[in-house]
This record gives sequence, structure tokens and C-alpha cells, in this order.
Amino acid sequence: MQPLLEFCFRISVDVTAGIQEVGTTAKGIRKIVPITGGSFEGPNIKGKVVAGGYDWQLLRSDEVVEIEARYMLQTDDGDLITITNAGLRHGPREVMQRLAKGEEVDVSEYYFRSIPVFETGNPEYAWLTRSVFIATGTRKPKQVLIDVWRIV
Repeated sequence: MQPLLEFCFRISVDVTAGIQEVGTTAKGIRKIVPITGGSFEGPNIKGKVVAGGYDWQLLRSDEVVEIEARYMLQTDDGDLITITNAGLRHGPREVMQRLAKGEEVDVSEYYFRSIPVFETGNPEYAWLTRSVFIATGTRKPKQVLIDVWRIV
């Protein structure tokens, strides 16, 4: 059976605090991006991104960026949902340099995919913990847009 995708929601993550560069490590160049807020909305869920999470990025020697973001979503009815979102971003060197400078770059010019995993204590949102999700990402100068899809 071929899997189908069902759109669930878009997360608009604010990254207005700037990038903190740890430096070159044995694994590559480590950068940390503070998550300062945002929002999310879809057909069955809506709320805000709680400030305080982080996006840990590792620029590998093959110029692929490994991404692992950990943060919280708060629904409009007050429930908290944790998200761990791991993925990859890469593209031609000149495109990635433009992204790094904070320039607007069309999403068709680079690859940005991830696998979000959710955790919540509210049975109303347990559907987030009972399926596999994938996401597509778009890097904006002060935001990251993440479209979350459930594999059905």
C-alpha cells in the first residue's frame, strides 16, 4: 500500500534572537538558534510556539546542515505539546550562503525536510503521538515555516 499524506498544520517559528556559533567541533560547525515564539494553525489545531526552545544545527563537511529543534507548542485551549524535529537542509553553496546571510531565498532552491515527533498529556491531541509525521521547511530571514504532514 502506498502511503498518503494529510496536511495537519503550519508552524511559524520566530528566530529573531540571532544565531549563536559554538565553533568548529569534531563533528562540524555547531550553531544554536534560539526559538523566540511563533504560532501554528491547521484544520484541527491552533496555538502559539512557546519561547525558550532551541534549534541545534551542525554544518557537516559535506555542507549538509543537520537540524534538531526542541520546543513547545501551546494550543489555544492551553494544552502543551512538546516537539522534537530532526532533519536536513542543503542546497547549492551560493544558495546556502544567501540563507546564512539572512536573504530571502525561494524554497525551490534548497532541500529542507524533517521528522517531527510530538508528546502531550491531553487525550484530545493524542493523534499527534499515534502517527508518523514528516515536514517541509522554509527558511525566512526571521522565521522558519514548517508544514507538518501525517503519513496515512
